[in-house]
Amino acid sequence: MASAAFEEIVEDFEFLDDWEDRYRMVIELGKAMEPLPDVLKVPATKVEGCASQVWLHPQIEGDLVMFDGESDAMIVNGLIAVLRKLYNGLPPADVAAIDARAELGRLGLNDHLSAQRSNGLRAMIERLQGFARASLS
Repeated sequence: MASAAFEEIVEDFEFLDDWEDRYRMVIELGKAMEPLPDVLKVPATKVEGCASQVWLHPQIEGDLVMFDGESDAMIVNGLIAVLRKLYNGLPPADVAAIDARAELGRLGLNDHLSAQRSNGLRAMIERLQGFARASLS
């Protein structure tokens, strides 16, 4: 049910035995993202519940969910990049239905994030899935 782009990350992670290598890859994914324009870093796009500053800007383009985001923390920027690979380009019903925890578990992320990072990741997922559900109404 995850996007093809996410499946590519899963395949890449299968070749990385060491968590440190996976961690670096997540950070590199975040560094490769375009920064979110400052005009979109407003209270409406800020995600509460994250230890770092996080902004997500989801939209419907055509019939598909697309979102951009940014954080002031490198690892969180990488997590945003991973979520973009998971969700971008999918219909809202698919975004709302994905078991993100299970999908991210395929990368081993659930076992290696601090409690604060896990809470922040959960808040980002809830924001994106809530947006997708709202767009179905």
